[in-house]
Amino acid sequence: MPHPYVLLSAAVSLDGFLDDTGPERLLLSSPADFDRVDEVRASSDAILVGAGTIRADNPRLLVNSAERRAARVAAGRPEYPLKVAVSGSGDLDPAARFWHTGGEKVVYTTDKGAGRAGDLLRGVAGVDVVPTGAEIDWRVLLEHLHDVRGVRRLMVEGGGRVHTQLMRDGLADELQLAVAPLFVGEPDAPRLFGPGAYPPGRMRLVETRAVGDVVLIRYVPTAPGTEALASAADRHWLALACELAELCPPSETAFSVGAVVVAADGTELARGHSREGGDSVVHAEEAALAKIDPADPRLGSATVYSSLEPCARRASRPAPCARLILDAGVRRVVTAWREPDTFVAGADGSGLLAAAGADVVVLPEYEERAKAPNRHLLAEPGRERA
Repeated sequence: MPHPYVLLSAAVSLDGFLDDTGPERLLLSSPADFDRVDEVRASSDAILVGAGTIRADNPRLLVNSAERRAARVAAGRPEYPLKVAVSGSGDLDPAARFWHTGGEKVVYTTDKGAGRAGDLLRGVAGVDVVPTGAEIDWRVLLEHLHDVRGVRRLMVEGGGRVHTQLMRDGLADELQLAVAPLFVGEPDAPRLFGPGAYPPGRMRLVETRAVGDVVLIRYVPTAPGTEALASAADRHWLALACELAELCPPSETAFSVGAVVVAADGTELARGHSREGGDSVVHAEEAALAKIDPADPRLGSATVYSSLEPCARRASRPAPCARLILDAGVRRVVTAWREPDTFVAGADGSGLLAAAGADVVVLPEYEERAKAPNRHLLAEPGRERA
């Protein structure tokens, strides 16, 4: 199901701590960086924190700039982003500033915690309490924010446990890290990330810049998800496949498709698009796979991203793309759009792949992007696919 874009935001010391152990909150950001954070808040639909952060920091989580709030209202948005709290136990202080400033609030908790949170917050106006199951289920939480609350961009401001869970589960689309020029050095102080089974490989650096005396570092994940579970990186790579589809020379007899092959550690192995290199009948997946050594051991755990479901039948070559993917040893495919009957009736590349034991993940939120370079073809069914 679609999720919001999840942006993790944190400030840390040079030795990786979020705070020290003193009674007052350690201010790691500079004035210029606090203003940057305010700008990010203003661009977000919701801001999320864990219950531990509410207890430790008693934050208000507001957009402080009157100009930015006015711009939100002028754009038809609420003056303040939705404020989201996460608490497994439902043990929340109704006197905390979080509940009495800004706009609407929602609490995500467990089935057991929902009753406790409801009782404690009964006298606080405008708070919605939503259980996600026996435990905090982050996928249920994100789907609810997207589908019910209309959140498309979610800013997560902590604490370390929340950041750890979202990063470990492959649900964070971006990490914005402000590194402050100081050391904490206290072994019991809270750190940004705790131990856990994180996605493998290296993240991709997209920006570094000085903001006052801190350095902002922005990373995005690259490692594909596993089996049928989609990760934030899956969305990044599928978006790239849709961009590649836009590069295809126009055709009246074949779809425009983009494809990317990515190793389990997030290394891009190859990319391709339909009719690449002047070959009028080459398909995107075929073009990408042809660039990889068939003996490359990474293929067995790689993921193929294709803007359109890999074909199960074709007229121009002996092997359809679904068969080429299986023959290459790939057993995971992420796609945006099931092949319509435009050229081949009853096409079912996903069925061919699944029958051979491959995992097929469909992210329908990218379907319109995949269709965009093919609009001229969609009203003419009954032709054989090239």
